[in-house]
Amino acid sequence: MSLPVEQHLQLNQQLCFKLYSVNKAMNRLYAPILKKLGLTYPQYLVMLVLWEHKKSVNVKEIGTMLDLDSGTLSPLLKRMEKLNLLTRNRSVADERSVDISLTAHGKHIKIKAKHIPLQMFSKTGCTKDEFSELNEKLELLLEKLS
Repeated sequence: MSLPVEQHLQLNQQLCFKLYSVNKAMNRLYAPILKKLGLTYPQYLVMLVLWEHKKSVNVKEIGTMLDLDSGTLSPLLKRMEKLNLLTRNRSVADERSVDISLTAHGKHIKIKAKHIPLQMFSKTGCTKDEFSELNEKLELLLEKLS
């Protein structure tokens, strides 16, 4: 950056704050849409993983994909099990491991959720090219930070 040193510490110059603000804005947009399905945003992310894999997924794998630790993920999965979205079962191969599977209700919600990505895309005001470019840039940034 070629800014004077004092400008480096201005809030509007912080990429981290812009990303934080975008994340909060996206969550605000998701909330009413997901509420109709009875899901929170973190629950929606878990459902996306399970819908994508179409089979049981190990808790550790879900945590890795969503970058969530077990202290956050375990209570979330327990709440989702109480909502009849998924089941938690000890792995046959390793009883220390827990596998997560969708219930019939969890599978059914996928039908109701199919509109969400397009609905959210329309709320961004981006063109398909802008959206694709932004997604690629964020993926590259994530790779560089990891």
